Amino acid sequence: MDDLVLRYNYDEFSPEKFAPWMGWDQSPALLSEAPDFPLWQLDERETSLSAIWKEHRFLIAEFGSFT
Repeated sequence: MDDLVLRYNYDEFSPEKFAPWMGWDQSPALLSEAPDFPLWQLDERETSLSAIWKEHRFLIAEFGSFT
């Protein structure tokens, strides 16, 4: 696990360091339905992607970190 954290927290923004994390070829095709999965709200209550879509027409989900 420590190696995974070290690789994820790379020291510079360069393709050889961030490209292995992208996985674009494994992403759902454009305009296809996204897979459902569990999500947690800031107050730690569990929900799901499908439950949020039932309540809101638009959704932006951010995964990872802002650098």
